[in-house]
Amino acid sequence: MNFNDFLQRLKQVDATGIGIELSVLVACVALAWAICKWFGRDQPKDSIWFGESTFDGLLFPLLSLVFTDLARRVVIDFQPVLVLRIAVSVFLSLAVIRLFARVLRAVFPTSNLVRLIERTISWLAWIAAVLWIVGLLPPVLAELDNITLAFGKTRVSVQTIFQGVLSAGLVLVIALWIASTIEKRILREAVTDLSMRKVASNAVRAFLLLIGLLFALSAVGVDLTALSVLGGALGVGLGFGLQKLAANYVSGFVILLERSIRIGDNVKVDTFEGRITDIKTRYTLIRAGNGREAIVPNESLITSRVENLSLADRKFNITTNIVVGYESDVARVQAILCEAAKSQARVMTDPEPVAYLVNFAPDGLEFSLHFWVADPDKGKDNVRSAINVAILEGLRGAGIDIPYPQRVVRVESLPSGIAPASDAVL
Repeated sequence: MNFNDFLQRLKQVDATGIGIELSVLVACVALAWAICKWFGRDQPKDSIWFGESTFDGLLFPLLSLVFTDLARRVVIDFQPVLVLRIAVSVFLSLAVIRLFARVLRAVFPTSNLVRLIERTISWLAWIAAVLWIVGLLPPVLAELDNITLAFGKTRVSVQTIFQGVLSAGLVLVIALWIASTIEKRILREAVTDLSMRKVASNAVRAFLLLIGLLFALSAVGVDLTALSVLGGALGVGLGFGLQKLAANYVSGFVILLERSIRIGDNVKVDTFEGRITDIKTRYTLIRAGNGREAIVPNESLITSRVENLSLADRKFNITTNIVVGYESDVARVQAILCEAAKSQARVMTDPEPVAYLVNFAPDGLEFSLHFWVADPDKGKDNVRSAINVAILEGLRGAGIDIPYPQRVVRVESLPSGIAPASDAVL
């Protein structure tokens, strides 16, 4: 239909016909709203189909479009149609806008670029609707087809470019919608680990976007075989650039299959010592007793020296040292040290704590207490501190002296007028 046909329809429509069309339109909209309201009662607020308040979802304009177009096809047999024809174009534009807006907001909720894309799509959709209503869309498209741009030896019309961009955008938005649905309905329940769910979601989204892009290129007439050379070059470049990443992934699978180190083992990598909390496909998480966590690439665990402190024996040895006076009873001190260690629930009874006289220090007798725990991931300094407090209380209760550091200062000569004194002990 051209602009003259639009003017002819305006002349043919009377007040009675417009009233009938308005009544039919209100009935179609009410029916669409009732269906959306009924089925959208228990839907989440971020639903693409229903939205937050029924009207801002995709289903409402889509149902209104279907019902209105069916009514238009029926009414057109009895009278000229104008209002329903305008409503069809309006609901079509609104459905396109809602599709882009709801999907992009669900996939990229914090992106500012999404708002710009929404406004651009809205303007284009409403301009296209107005042109179609007044019958100017076909001549505008024909004029755009006559405008061509040269890309090397190939000339492409503006209409082809516009259709290609629209087709690619529509296919990619649908691919994002499918990926988002898979993530919410399948991956959220099937994959409990947040990192693995994110990896699976990104992989599904990338795969669907690639398939959608290929469909979009094929729809606009691009020969996909021409992309084979570019794909081969890109694959070689990625192979060289991502070889370290690939090595880490392969090392991760080797570690998981060999079980040389496992989750829960206490290991020492370089100078970092801690417990393995998780083994990913690319890296391994090691948490120290003080709460610090190291992210170690899996390749380092394969190619470098790693001490597994739990592979042969899961017991973990902790020591603490103390100095007492020379007049102290050695056996009594050893008994107090061992009892202090045994009083802690985390300390193992097999092997039992043991205390040794390890050195004759300048200030007294130096003892070393050795004890073992089976859960070093819960911390070492906390149990050592509790035992030191128990040792201090036990030594004080037994009257055993913990000497202060002592130094002897011998004065060889004094200024005149100062009388010499005996050696001072500090």
